[in-house]
Amino acid sequence: MAQLDTDTISAIATPPGRGGIGIIRISGPAVSEIAKSICSGLPEARTATVANFLSEDETVLDSGIALYFPAPNSFTGEDVLELQGHGGYQVINTLLRRTLECGARLARPGEFTERAFLNDKVDLLQAEAIADLIDAGSEQAVRSAMRTLQGVFSARVEELVNQLIAIRVNVEAAIDFSDEDIDVLANTGVADALADAKQVLVAIFKQANQGALLQEGISVVIAGAPNAGKSSLLNALAGNESAIVTDIPGTTRDLLKEQLSLDGLPVHVTDTAGLRESGDQVELEGVRRAREVISRADRILLLIDVTTIDINDSDFLNDALKLLANEQDINAWLSEHADRLCVVINKTDLIDGLVNGQASTIYQEHTLTSFHISAKQGQGIDAIKSYLQRSCGFEAMAEDGFIARERHIQALKEAEKLLHSALSGVGKQLPLELVAEDLRLAQQSLGTITGQVSSDDLLGEIFSSFCIGK
Repeated sequence: MAQLDTDTISAIATPPGRGGIGIIRISGPAVSEIAKSICSGLPEARTATVANFLSEDETVLDSGIALYFPAPNSFTGEDVLELQGHGGYQVINTLLRRTLECGARLARPGEFTERAFLNDKVDLLQAEAIADLIDAGSEQAVRSAMRTLQGVFSARVEELVNQLIAIRVNVEAAIDFSDEDIDVLANTGVADALADAKQVLVAIFKQANQGALLQEGISVVIAGAPNAGKSSLLNALAGNESAIVTDIPGTTRDLLKEQLSLDGLPVHVTDTAGLRESGDQVELEGVRRAREVISRADRILLLIDVTTIDINDSDFLNDALKLLANEQDINAWLSEHADRLCVVINKTDLIDGLVNGQASTIYQEHTLTSFHISAKQGQGIDAIKSYLQRSCGFEAMAEDGFIARERHIQALKEAEKLLHSALSGVGKQLPLELVAEDLRLAQQSLGTITGQVSSDDLLGEIFSSFCIGK
């Protein structure tokens, strides 16, 4: 566990630039002395006080409102002073320098929230939820982050931890009374309790997975040959003219990114350069970058111009898949990537009698999801949006939903594996010491979620991603 720093820290808590109000936040043991130097006295606790903010020679640097929160009843659990002045760049930075002259040091990113965590004002889940609330990209993400901040996720994890503690007590008792003619495990229903705990964990995992999707979203790459309509599809998905659309092949030579929100699900869409051989060095670099993002994407929309193929020919996918596989065997490539590939047949408005919508495309032994669309006319776009939500298992969040991160998902997966091992050990009548160890490790894994078990490296990674001043 990181040690609490006793320095007094200061930072600008409002966004950089020009604004009506600029706020300096100060936390630590020297707050009262700094307040006396800058405000000519310590403001009344938790009362907005009009004050002049003074330099060392008592020149007025700015005027505004001072708010003083004495420990432990503050955000950080320490003495906290907020100076709310005018939001001009020079004004707020001059005031910040004045706090540093009075003995504070510049806060690290996330250090105020880190101190709140170390002073037991929030647990680690709630601390992370503060950053997630700031970064929320949709109204649903805001609501879910607030529920995590209010302790909904923490309460679910704590409830499960308490279940595991109760089971561990019975298992340890069985170990202690192993010489007695008493079946402690059967008498206390350990197997049933483990099964119940596993069900609770699975339910938490399902909610956390939805929360992680809400926080992280999915990455989608639009790929295909030049002039297949990739930029038109990006524009149709985004609902605006983000990409330049022309009849000239190779118009897009670099990556063009847009972020969408599909019922709260963040979708990061990338339009790429057309995949083809070229002697143009700029276009070749665009193709290289396209292949790089394709390799990392959660979903690939392979766009094909219907006017360039015979849609009734079962091998119409050959050329397009060769572009994606990039000299690999197509079947080998599909075996690894088919679950994230969607075939999109575009420009259906140019072919009479072709109905837009979802279909299944068979390529040898692989069944691929496919859509017929007209990106130019906006036909079939809603079906692709629905597919993107379904394919990653996203559902509209319930009222008790919460935000989550990838590290929470991994911790829950590890705990689920250990609970499964413990339940199996009880059923196979393995040595109870092994069952007890599985339960201890499962509890420890859950403890990393809320910060009951943490390391300095983990805390440093989490809080370094916060804003300075938060």
